[in-house]
Amino acid sequence: MAMKCKKNYYDILGVTPDSDNDEVKSSYRKLARKYHPDVNSDFGSAEMFKDVLEAYETLSDETKRKTYDMVNGFYKTPKYDYSRKYSNQDCNAKETKKDFKNDTFETSENKENVKAQKSASDTKENNEKFKRRAEKFDNYSAKFFKNRINSILDDIAKSHAEKNVNKEPKNGDDIRTEIKIPFSEAVSGTERLLNIMHKEVCPHCNGRKFINGAKCPECDGLGVYEEKRKITVKIPAGIKNNSKLRLLGEGNPGFNGGKNGNLYINIIVEPDERMRIEDNNILYTLPISPFEAVLGAEIDIPSPQGNIKFSLPPMTSSGQQFRISKKGLKTNGNFGDMIITVEIQLPKELSGDEINLYTKLKKMSKCNLRDSN
Repeated sequence: MAMKCKKNYYDILGVTPDSDNDEVKSSYRKLARKYHPDVNSDFGSAEMFKDVLEAYETLSDETKRKTYDMVNGFYKTPKYDYSRKYSNQDCNAKETKKDFKNDTFETSENKENVKAQKSASDTKENNEKFKRRAEKFDNYSAKFFKNRINSILDDIAKSHAEKNVNKEPKNGDDIRTEIKIPFSEAVSGTERLLNIMHKEVCPHCNGRKFINGAKCPECDGLGVYEEKRKITVKIPAGIKNNSKLRLLGEGNPGFNGGKNGNLYINIIVEPDERMRIEDNNILYTLPISPFEAVLGAEIDIPSPQGNIKFSLPPMTSSGQQFRISKKGLKTNGNFGDMIITVEIQLPKELSGDEINLYTKLKKMSKCNLRDSN
């Protein structure tokens, strides 16, 4: 079943329901040359070309045109002969309230089959009736064409407004993402290689979405496509949790001379049970074994300036603190300190030989740490 079409194909081609096929074809050729995407790159020209082609394919086909006119209420202007006599069927035609869409005019063939003729007075009355109908039709036609012209002017104004709007510079959208890093890398600084999904203007249709009146096959009529771009991000030393990095111009591209968007990266610093930050100072808990506490040791400790060698002195007690100057975070040109707290810990498992040595050490030791002296 044919459905009513929202597009007025007569308005699109600039013809009327009375126009013949030659007029339709002539108008189509002019508009096709004007709006073809190969010669007209203005915004909306491709869409207009598509409408012109669609209208021509319908109105140039006699069967499609009849169906289109019937469904959408278009009809040709009838010609009246007020001196002719009408048959009984002419006189009994039902009069519509507003227009002539449903009126039935008898053809000459029907008239030849009519056996009885109305009287001269009836014929005169019917002639007057059709004169009144003709006057109503003339008024309707004038109103119809006035509305059509106003509609065309509105469409032209709207098209110019859309062109001006779409030619204004438009900045690209920002892109936001997130990176998780361990606390040690937040202290010392690091790098990350990111794969960021960007929107790019389709090079096949240059963002116009259509080529020769059809959807661009490369972008499926979107005008843009998405691709992954690799970006190396440098994360500065001493960055704090939930800090944000901004990379200018690394977002989606702008249009009509607009600036590219920015890339915003939220840094998530995973907590570390051994290290924390207090102002510009780095507080570090250093686990050591009992023999390291007694004998001392050389231990690598991470810092914003890289790993540093810390010399643990012999006979170090658990909880003892050491301060290493200017090995903390740098803020406004000033460095904080590294504060190390020693924590003596036992291994989770000891071998039999180790236990025997601790037993021997116990027998040899004369020190009682709980002595009140």
